[in-house]
Amino acid sequence: MQIQLVRHATLRVEYAGLTFLVDPMFSSKGEMPAVPNTPNQRPNPGVELPISVEEVLADVDVLLVTHTHFDHLDEAAIRLLPKHLPVFCQPPDLDKLVQHGFEQVIAIEEDYTWQGVHLHRTGGQHGTGEIGQQMGPVSGFVLERAGEPTLYVAGDTIWCEEVEQAVAAYRPDAIVVFGGAARFLTGDPITMTKEDIVHLADAAPDSRILVAHMETWNHCLLSRQELNECLQEKQLSGRVHVPQDGESISFQ
Repeated sequence: MQIQLVRHATLRVEYAGLTFLVDPMFSSKGEMPAVPNTPNQRPNPGVELPISVEEVLADVDVLLVTHTHFDHLDEAAIRLLPKHLPVFCQPPDLDKLVQHGFEQVIAIEEDYTWQGVHLHRTGGQHGTGEIGQQMGPVSGFVLERAGEPTLYVAGDTIWCEEVEQAVAAYRPDAIVVFGGAARFLTGDPITMTKEDIVHLADAAPDSRILVAHMETWNHCLLSRQELNECLQEKQLSGRVHVPQDGESISFQ
């Protein structure tokens, strides 16, 4: 298995001879406005794609959309993605993706098997209290196949009971979390903080963890440097990796 962080939450996952494209966001730097009511009001995304859209799409077999917020599926991706590709999603996003013209949209209630890969949908919390409710439902997904590492893509969630349960149930070899400690002017963070990532690492001592969703969107305030300093202090740098955009990580 190989995972390439393209940018933000966009991942190319080579798994069991198949290429999954997760949460495609193709906009050019500064093409979209800042998220309102946030501390940093610069346009989004804050950085360019490290590779071309053609390279991102090369040999992709299937799309996996954790949820349809603009930083996980933007207008540029909707315009450029091949509409014949299968798309796996959470049930609340089915109609929206069909309306966008995708021809094979498969909403996973709990489990689904495709090309020998078992996909399990997991829960999460995109924040706390009223803000968490306003952010709407989000999902993570677990990929399993005999002879392959088990991969858990947690999605846009904070550390919560649903994540803890997924780790305990599936005992993933690899976990991708969306960090950045995104937040608004009020309320708690809506994606994982450095403290959340430490909690996750403690709960999954046998997992290698990859942290995406960093330094791209205006309300993601946790930097790679700050997170890496925390991981070093907690002696977690050996199994929690914070890749640069475009970087690929192999898992045996």
